[in-house]
Amino acid sequence: MYGKIISIDTRYFRLPLEGNLVDAIHGKHSFFEVITVEVMLESGVKGVGYTYTGGIGGAAIAVMIEKDLTPLLIGKEMQCPETMNQMMARGIHYVARGGIASFAISALDIAFWDAMLKQKGMGLSGYLGNPSSKVPVYYGGIDLMLTEKELLSQIEGQMGQGHNAFKIKLGRQDGDEDIARVRAVRRLIGDKAVFMVDANMAWDEVTAIEMAKRLEEFRITWLEEPTDPDDYEAYARIGQATSIPIAMGENLHTIYEHEMALRIGHIKCPIPDASNAGGITGFVKVAGLAGQYHLKVHSHGMQELHVNILAGLENRGYIEFHSFPIWQYTKRPLIIREGYLEPSDLPGTGVEFDWEKLEKMNQ
Repeated sequence: MYGKIISIDTRYFRLPLEGNLVDAIHGKHSFFEVITVEVMLESGVKGVGYTYTGGIGGAAIAVMIEKDLTPLLIGKEMQCPETMNQMMARGIHYVARGGIASFAISALDIAFWDAMLKQKGMGLSGYLGNPSSKVPVYYGGIDLMLTEKELLSQIEGQMGQGHNAFKIKLGRQDGDEDIARVRAVRRLIGDKAVFMVDANMAWDEVTAIEMAKRLEEFRITWLEEPTDPDDYEAYARIGQATSIPIAMGENLHTIYEHEMALRIGHIKCPIPDASNAGGITGFVKVAGLAGQYHLKVHSHGMQELHVNILAGLENRGYIEFHSFPIWQYTKRPLIIREGYLEPSDLPGTGVEFDWEKLEKMNQ
């Protein structure tokens, strides 16, 4: 027990994005949404959590937290985050099997972890049991509609920031253009650099297999979301048809979906996101599941938080340095050194927001 929950403050932010950020499924991203929660305990400890979206659904997430989850939680004794997560899922179970509810639960789960860790005086990676001094990172661009010249210039800029692993978007109408861009990037970064590609569900199964075979010569670390993430059998067939490891996870919101992706889809690179997979609790469960399949677990987005989770996991893989710059609204800078990020050792989750900057940039 950590004390009674006396208040929950929910805030919604709509934050601008710069550049021609386009992918195959969402189109152009002009802004993104961040929903924050501050859970106050009677002891005076405050836990901060959050989630984010690509620009749709954030207001609904905030309302679900305010109207459905807050009344369920106020006055309750805070227990361990796993128990609180289960309480929230059961409390709104009829609408809580993924979707918007998973984002709302995730934000609060992260806040409960933050409060628990602050009371214990522990950092997240240390609590998870295997603190590392660094986590390998790759730059994940939202760059589908950049010209080849613009794409190469962007990657050169990221190389100057310390990155040595990269992911680009695929899914142009003409597959030859995708291949030409992959060839140009591989030439730029060199034969040994880690290089991923992400189709954002752009292809059907037949096209995905065809493109995967064409991509094999470029030594691709993984092919992410080649088709509809709900079609687990198609993922298995795509994986069987190519030597490139198949990745997915950002659109899977429950542990059951992640389990089916591994058991039925036979994916080799699970990539959960704590913002929508049940928070830190959900992410750690997916990591444990991946470990049962002798796989590493990677992360999508939220690099300011995920670095502190992955650093504590034995089967940690790559952390994505995402193009939604949530970290720029926190007080801790993220510095890439030779392709690695270092975790925070401060008590809590390691994420402390700059509220003044958030309010100033809120659209």
